[in-house]
Amino acid sequence: MKEARFYKGIEDGVECQLCPHHCRIREGGRGRCRSRECRGGKLYALSYGMPCAIAVDPIEKKPLNRFMPGTQCLSLSCTGCNLSCRWCQNSDISQVAPEQAERGFLTPGEVVALCLERGLPSLAYTYTEPFTWWEYMYDIAVLAHGKGLKNILVSAGYVEKDPLRELLPYIDAANIDIKAMDDAFYRRYCGATLAPVLENILVMKAAGIHVEITNLLVTGLNDSGEQVGRLCRWMSDNGLQDVPLHLSRYFPRYRMKEPGPTPEATLDKARETALASGIRYVHLGNV
Repeated sequence: MKEARFYKGIEDGVECQLCPHHCRIREGGRGRCRSRECRGGKLYALSYGMPCAIAVDPIEKKPLNRFMPGTQCLSLSCTGCNLSCRWCQNSDISQVAPEQAERGFLTPGEVVALCLERGLPSLAYTYTEPFTWWEYMYDIAVLAHGKGLKNILVSAGYVEKDPLRELLPYIDAANIDIKAMDDAFYRRYCGATLAPVLENILVMKAAGIHVEITNLLVTGLNDSGEQVGRLCRWMSDNGLQDVPLHLSRYFPRYRMKEPGPTPEATLDKARETALASGIRYVHLGNV
């Protein structure tokens, strides 16, 4: 447990200012991500130093197809997410409190040492939402950067500008998940909003980060040609034609048992739409 960054005291507790939710948390309470708690008028990051998942992955699994291809990375995760996607594939660690998952203990220095011992060139903050364990990710990233390792962010991009900008000098690449080009979709199915995600992608690109985008096509909800076209137009309008786009297949999971998996024909059609819209690198995922 470590005192969190990005919050302010209010009359009956604290207001977290890490992400656009701005959770107002009373004494003994937690924010939406379940991993930040108010104690004694201060906000604490409960999962600091306690990863719930650690593995060696191909970098293409992040997915990153045009950043250090063919290499492996040390993937790390703590519990927590500030979105609540109904089909979450990692709900057993993203949609639970820290004490509800199996955890180990690794200091930031031990994480970096492990990466170096394995001869891995990069670290990936992934599986859940890394911004909900910002302090741990930041401390690791600073040390890793100092050792010549690359830092990879895999995120839904739902974070405020100050914590994002403070982290970016230590991030080399990111894959950001755009759920849909539809704010109503975000609100209904993910418990978030669209605008901050799009703004943050542009901030990352302007900072010189290698960015790739993932769009999970959920059967019958955001998989239409019109939806894919809107995403591609936004990318083109903002000079992102060369940003790799990963169109991924949905599978029923968590609180969404229907509809069935995205038909592969739908993915093929979406890829054609993206290429016709001028997106240069289009990849299909989960197929």
